[in-house]
Amino acid sequence: MGQGRSLRPARAVELGSELAWSHGATLGAGSFSPSAPDSMDQPEAFRSSTEVRAAKARDLLQAALEDLSQEQLKRFRHKLRDAALEGRSIPWGRLERADAVDLAEQLTQFYGPEPALDVARKTLKRADVRDVAARLKEQRLQWLGPGSSALVSVSEYKKKYREHVLQQHAKVKERNARSVKINKRFTKLLIAREGAALADEAPGLAEEPEPEPERARRSDTHTFNRLFARDEEGQRPLTVVLQGPAGIGKTMAAKKILYDWAAGKLYRDQVDFAFFLPCRELLERPGPCSLARLVLDQCPHRSAPVRQMLARSERLLFILDGADELPPGPADAAPCTDPFEEADGARVLDGLVSKTLLPGARLLVTARATAPGRLQGRLCSPQCAEVRGFSDKDKKKYFHKFFRDERMAERAYRFVKENETLFALCFVPFVCWIVCTVLRQQLELHQDLSRTSKTTTSVYLLFITSVLSSAPGADGPQMQGELRKLGRLAREGTLRHRAQFSEKDLERLELRGSKVQTLFLSKKELPGVLETEVTYQFMDQSFQEFFAALSYLLEDEGALKAPAGGVGALLRGDTELRGHLTLTTRFLFGLLNAERMCDIKRHFGGVVSERVKQDVLRWVQEQGRGRPRAAPEGTEETETLEGSEEPEEEEGELSYPLELLYCLYETQESAFVHQALRGWPELQLERVRFSRMDLVVLSYCVRSCPAGQALRLVSCALVPPQEKKKKKRLIKRLHGSLGGSSSQATMRKPQASPLRTLFEAMIDQHCGLHSLTLCRCRLPDSVCQDLSEALREAPALRELGLLHNRLSEAGLRVLSEGLAWPQCRVQKLRVWQPSLQEAFQYLTGVLRQSPALTTLELGDCQLSESIVTYLCAVLQYPGCRLQTLSLTSVELSEQSLKELQTVQTAKPGLVITHPALDGHPRPPAGRSSAL
Repeated sequence: MGQGRSLRPARAVELGSELAWSHGATLGAGSFSPSAPDSMDQPEAFRSSTEVRAAKARDLLQAALEDLSQEQLKRFRHKLRDAALEGRSIPWGRLERADAVDLAEQLTQFYGPEPALDVARKTLKRADVRDVAARLKEQRLQWLGPGSSALVSVSEYKKKYREHVLQQHAKVKERNARSVKINKRFTKLLIAREGAALADEAPGLAEEPEPEPERARRSDTHTFNRLFARDEEGQRPLTVVLQGPAGIGKTMAAKKILYDWAAGKLYRDQVDFAFFLPCRELLERPGPCSLARLVLDQCPHRSAPVRQMLARSERLLFILDGADELPPGPADAAPCTDPFEEADGARVLDGLVSKTLLPGARLLVTARATAPGRLQGRLCSPQCAEVRGFSDKDKKKYFHKFFRDERMAERAYRFVKENETLFALCFVPFVCWIVCTVLRQQLELHQDLSRTSKTTTSVYLLFITSVLSSAPGADGPQMQGELRKLGRLAREGTLRHRAQFSEKDLERLELRGSKVQTLFLSKKELPGVLETEVTYQFMDQSFQEFFAALSYLLEDEGALKAPAGGVGALLRGDTELRGHLTLTTRFLFGLLNAERMCDIKRHFGGVVSERVKQDVLRWVQEQGRGRPRAAPEGTEETETLEGSEEPEEEEGELSYPLELLYCLYETQESAFVHQALRGWPELQLERVRFSRMDLVVLSYCVRSCPAGQALRLVSCALVPPQEKKKKKRLIKRLHGSLGGSSSQATMRKPQASPLRTLFEAMIDQHCGLHSLTLCRCRLPDSVCQDLSEALREAPALRELGLLHNRLSEAGLRVLSEGLAWPQCRVQKLRVWQPSLQEAFQYLTGVLRQSPALTTLELGDCQLSESIVTYLCAVLQYPGCRLQTLSLTSVELSEQSLKELQTVQTAKPGLVITHPALDGHPRPPAGRSSAL
């Protein structure tokens, strides 16, 4: 084989010699054929070599077995029946009457040449014929040569490979290059398998309570094993996607899975070999390469039986870390199908992802959740799981694992716990690491902990300034100039989808050997064709994205033309890259905060561009104006929600406004958010599974929204707040058990609802929220209680829509109390609920008492004649201020219609709409006349 085809010429020869033997019997269904041509060896030579080895193995086995007595041969057959290799053993029917010749043939055909010799030798030992076993071992070396002893069987190699993986992955490097033991540092994460109502099912099902099996579980061995568990139909997924935002712990979880597999805790008797493939590194690896070579690179010995390892693809696990980095391939470039074909990294990875390469192998894929549609379109029947980061309990565990000093850990944790927003941010493990790193430095230097901020951007900025403060000459013009160049390097790499930089890249920007190179870049040596290639990358991908965002604020007017481009290249770039640039965009918004811009000017020098802030504001407003307004309920567009068909929007597009709100939250500037949302008169969040951080972000933006703002939550799942379990003191427990508890103690404090932060934002005097619609969100009583409290004080709320939320009778009662409150300003109320009749008396109470309600729309329900009679009496009540009553989609009897007509005649100022009422023709199909 020529050296031009190889990354490591010397190793290529060894790989080729190792791959020169195999056997058809061990090739599983769907795997490659041993006679198929590949780039490693010649097919004819391969076949002749295999046949020669098989013949020699048969001769050795026959000679050894013919030395046995009849009693010894009988004992050998019985022991051989239980001699399983990789879970396979020869059926007893083939062994029961077999003589020495038959046994030699059966062994060779079933196990293959060399494994057959190993099985026979071990079985002879178990049959207590040790002298023959020893001669067989000696003759094997003489007949097959010393090379055969180096080429160990797969069964023997499995143990060696596991030990190697345990040794290689026992420690992980943190971003500051400090190595820590994975078992000591790894803290369990919340992982939820793809489920209920938001991913695969019709939106209407979001009303149902989330089933217990779909709740997020902590990432212990049981949870990791469940990733490849069979579904309800008995099918086992071959591809599992771990998705989540940057820094959430996907890579660490993947490495822990690999480590636990090697330790025998995961996928026992299911996976023989597991391989960790970092996609970004493979995509930037120079020259072509085969999957077989990538596997060999991870093995401890150059004589690893790669062909045999790959032969049973159903016993393999490939962990593809960062698969969202895969670029969209050219239409004419087919994925790889042969594990020995040398191709570029993208084709090899694409072959694994699309299951054209080793289709029986298991894949564990990690990917950012910003643009899942692009990746999932290439995956074959993936099972998705969401990594949700740390629970509150695990945040505390992480702090205590990070700080070696128990008192320091407790002090740092208490400080973060008191900062509610910062504590919420720490659900992201990488943010938690940064916070701990900064706090440790501040504690060691006896600095004020209050400097620690409450957004992701400010946490990153604080970390970087902390690193700079420890470097000599950090405030000097030389360091400031280097930081600007580092930002340009980061920006160029981010826009071009590059994470590794050559020495020429650093030399071009005069960064090679600089202080910032030492502080923020890590050096990596990759084996090249002729010589070792040195590359550099940021200590973490998110740091590259942060510096890329920072560069837009540090650019001089008219400087940094293409290919880096201005802020427009980031915000208005190719839609294929939009998901890839999500975190960079968030950082850019966060750096627009006036206080942080002052920090940037102080630490990085020069003039911070104010023009960027205006460009970003203009872009946000343009985005809102360019999006169509959501269709009101009752129109053709929204009626499809009740069917089984999914909306035809691209995956990830439905939650786009939420990502924009995250960007606005990063600014922490109410005036900027107020101005930006002027271009978004209506915010619709559809099919979002709200986390606590999502609600913090939404609430912040609602608190700052302009007058006339509308908010619609459609088919959203509400994650209940975590309950704090407090241990009662023994005295109190005894007191309670003896009946001595006071009546006050027996009263339970109302449970906080998931939307409490949103409702608290609504009552802020600066909140301009005019309309709130909750559709198919299944509102529990706790939400109704908090919403009722908000209705009494919300200064700008004039419209409320409660559509298909399955409100309980108690929920409707407390909502009615809030609507009837003298200070409630709601003028238009829309209630669509099938079971409305059961709690109708509460709504009629609102009609009697509400000082502001002028429009009531009821829908999707039946009203009995007695209820309508009561309604008509209330409508004629002197204190009822209702001007419009819409009953367009309500079923009414003839008697009820007559009573309503009578009320309308008696009260001309009241408009009642129903298709069957005289003077009000039936509205056009698919449109409600009230809308």
